[in-house]
Amino acid sequence: MARAKGLRRLVLVLGDQLNLDAAAFDGFDAAQDAVWMAEVAAESTHVTASKPRTAMFLAAMRHAALALRAKGITLHYTRLEDAANRGSLAGELAAAIERCSPQCLVMTEPGDWRVRTALEGVAAAAGCPLEIRTDRYFFSTLADFAAHAHGRKQLRMEYFYRALRKRHQVLMEGDQPLGGRWNFDAENRQAFGRTGPQGVPARATFAPDDVTREVLALVDTHFADHPGSLTSFAWPVTRVAALEALRSFIAERLPQFGRWQDALWPAEPWLWHAHLSAALNLKSLSPQEVVAAAVAAQRAGHVPLASVAGFIRQILGWREYVRGVYWTQMPGYQAHNALGATVPLPEFYWTGDTPLVCLADALQQTLAHGYAHHIQRLMVTGLYALLLGVAPQAVHAWYLGVYVDAVEWVELPNTLGMSQAADGGLLASKPYIASGKYIERMSGGSLCARCRYQPALRSGPAACPFTTLYWDFLLRHTALLAANPRTALQVKNLARLGDAERAAISAQAAVIRSGDLP
Repeated sequence: MARAKGLRRLVLVLGDQLNLDAAAFDGFDAAQDAVWMAEVAAESTHVTASKPRTAMFLAAMRHAALALRAKGITLHYTRLEDAANRGSLAGELAAAIERCSPQCLVMTEPGDWRVRTALEGVAAAAGCPLEIRTDRYFFSTLADFAAHAHGRKQLRMEYFYRALRKRHQVLMEGDQPLGGRWNFDAENRQAFGRTGPQGVPARATFAPDDVTREVLALVDTHFADHPGSLTSFAWPVTRVAALEALRSFIAERLPQFGRWQDALWPAEPWLWHAHLSAALNLKSLSPQEVVAAAVAAQRAGHVPLASVAGFIRQILGWREYVRGVYWTQMPGYQAHNALGATVPLPEFYWTGDTPLVCLADALQQTLAHGYAHHIQRLMVTGLYALLLGVAPQAVHAWYLGVYVDAVEWVELPNTLGMSQAADGGLLASKPYIASGKYIERMSGGSLCARCRYQPALRSGPAACPFTTLYWDFLLRHTALLAANPRTALQVKNLARLGDAERAAISAQAAVIRSGDLP
């Protein structure tokens, strides 16, 4: 196709690339270049997206579009409700190339393998060169991680994290970590006592403006049969709001974040967590400015070192690490199923209707807000699916669909690798398994006290399904777990079980997997 000389570059901006200083804008000339953005139904239907997740992306995109136009930038923007909308990013990009005849396309590295390959295919079919530029909104590049991973028998976050701490001199004194330790788990990750959390700061909320209210109405109509509620939608969908959310976290919740980062309590979804992951993953905030704000608070004496170190480990460590794993292992990574799990995802994951109080609490808040903190994801909803033996791809589709911060580069490795142990130990050093006693301990007994099941019991009508399934998991995967130094001790506990109890556990687990709870 011959290219018109009028439009030099068409810059592609996706819904998770809302930073106006992205690499795709380097050398941008408003007289010769234009920007393309598109809202399409396929991004909410290729997995079933909850209403909060779809609304988060669309509201943030529309506000970013306003910011682009305020800069005098020509923007080709397709709205979801446009009559000519082709329904997919590939279809809309093909239409834009036909209309605009750009000499080339430019974009920053996407966060989703599926999207990248689809757009590359459109560009190739149209004969229009596509330049994909390095994403500067990370501390490391994909090339950095590939170099780190090359030749290693095992990938472990700890080594990559320490290297990044040294390279960027974050919480460092020369070559040594500030305070003499790389982590402060002894001070962090405590459980609430029987009295529960005290003085929980209010969540930073942002009342929907006219643009966001229009999106909420659109999503409720266009995706009326999708799960979730928009009643409490109050997420930061602009750069200004994201900066205020960061300020609020640093001042009000970061001081206690480390201590309570693994604690659970019923009807307390927010606690001392950051609530910044959606803004980070849509790039309304950069990880560099988030880390800098946390470090500055520690240096000023406002925040304990243990809390800052625990928080920065998630941003500079885990977030960078899972991105590297995703892009070095795709596309094969998404098919991993090392444990041979095949059970369908329980229907109550979409409704929250279950007698298991801890699960109901996490699932209902997920549907209400599009949010659950990391322990609810890993050690409640994820743990139950792992112990039950749910097909990991079904778990992945659920996590990708329900959370406002879900972008595949971060969600897929966390789900398949960390939560479901489906990648054979590539991402994490062990399966994260526990019985109902863990949930009882980390919630100060509050969740279990409200439940009809008893976490100490392995079988029988009052046995906690988490506990039954935990022991059944040990029985089903004894050889695998015994060979791992980090889980071998758990397997040794099987010696306490007689043949009759083993049979009772296996039988009750089979009933639970069939969909019947005691």
